[in-house]
Amino acid sequence: MKIELAQTEIIHFIGIGGIGMSGLALIMKRMGFNIQGSDVQNNKNIERLQKSKIRINIKHNKKNISKATIVVISSAIKKNNPELIEAKKKMLPIYKRGQMLANIVSLTKNIVVTGSHGKTTTTSLLAAIFAKTKLDPTIINGGVLNAIKNSVKLGKSDWCILEADESDGSFIYVPPTYSIITNIDREHMDYYSSMDVLKDLFIKFINKVPTFGKSFICIDDKNNNDLLKRLKIKNYFTYGTNPKSQFYIKNIKQLKNFSEYDLSIKLPGKKNLNIKNIKIPLLGIHNIRNSTAAAAVSLTIGIPPKLIKNGLREFKGVQRRFNKIFSYRETHFYDDYAHHPTEIKEVLNGVRAAYKKEEVICIFQPHRISRLKDLKKEFSLSFKKADTVILCPIYAAGEKIKLGFNYINFAKEIIKNSNVKLFMVNDQYQLAKFIKNNIYGKKIVVGMGAGTISSWMRELPKLI
Repeated sequence: MKIELAQTEIIHFIGIGGIGMSGLALIMKRMGFNIQGSDVQNNKNIERLQKSKIRINIKHNKKNISKATIVVISSAIKKNNPELIEAKKKMLPIYKRGQMLANIVSLTKNIVVTGSHGKTTTTSLLAAIFAKTKLDPTIINGGVLNAIKNSVKLGKSDWCILEADESDGSFIYVPPTYSIITNIDREHMDYYSSMDVLKDLFIKFINKVPTFGKSFICIDDKNNNDLLKRLKIKNYFTYGTNPKSQFYIKNIKQLKNFSEYDLSIKLPGKKNLNIKNIKIPLLGIHNIRNSTAAAAVSLTIGIPPKLIKNGLREFKGVQRRFNKIFSYRETHFYDDYAHHPTEIKEVLNGVRAAYKKEEVICIFQPHRISRLKDLKKEFSLSFKKADTVILCPIYAAGEKIKLGFNYINFAKEIIKNSNVKLFMVNDQYQLAKFIKNNIYGKKIVVGMGAGTISSWMRELPKLI
């Protein structure tokens, strides 16, 4: 769906405060478009936009779009939103974020990263590698890169590295030259009616990659393997710890400050290549896979192994991806975005592999009632590598549906199925009190979730 955007257009973003929406808005502003937006509350993303002189209204009101000529909506926007209703009345063009993103990047060579988990980190690792070259790509990411203190960067070349969100199906609109599919998991089932529907959309996405491009698919993932069986054209490379992978990860070492591995590359018609001692300042097998995906694409487009290794070794990280916040009484506190059972397990596996002797404490805030209902058992099984869980109230994210089960019984299931000690808190003040009274010595504490838990973790020092 191609659209022409004149500079006289006023493009209004409903839900502009989200990380994906704010990033797209900022890129379009820097490209010269007239951007404005609205959201229900202020946050750091909005503050970044305001510094770029983007006008933002806090609270949704139909008056906010009185001068708008085009509307972009976040996937979180409900049908009863007053601005969306008014836009439909005025018969304004309305686009999902993914549709607008597709139009913005339609004239660039795109490396598109998608999948259920690991998109933001993989996109960021690619950006770190490209930073070591003379290529100057546009970057559109789902998280803030520490290296540039932003989620986006407008580059001068015709390359674009972007994260494509699968949550509402809009990733299918983005035109890939190269694509990475990290994994496919049972997620966003409030949008997809079944896993089969989700897989079908990924098949369509992979088939969009042109013959002069390639898809890079992690075959450690069961659902990704299911896709390979259905692909009629072998226009892809595989990566993973599976020995059958064309980009095969081996000789893995996991230490407290970094992970290290070798990469064995076997591609049709090319001489076998071995890249040894690749280091990344990240924990966990999942991040080793993410870095391998970034390395695989980079090698394929011609970036030398030395520059790839330098970029990965000097990676500055992404906000909310196992970031250290502070230390207190010899205990180190971290913040992480993990909010799905698979993500929780991967993070805790990585922590346990690196910190074998320390006690691991997970502060968990469930995100969305619908996700907890759908994956209740999977959540209860996901904390096995922790010693203690501190369970916070659910962050509903605007959902008004009923949970359908007793929350205390859910806590008991975690104790039973993950074999951990568990404590429940009602708010950040009870959390701070618990930390002050009980946490000391050499321990690792990880706050996990996609809601307010990040701000709770960052405010702990002044509360304790």
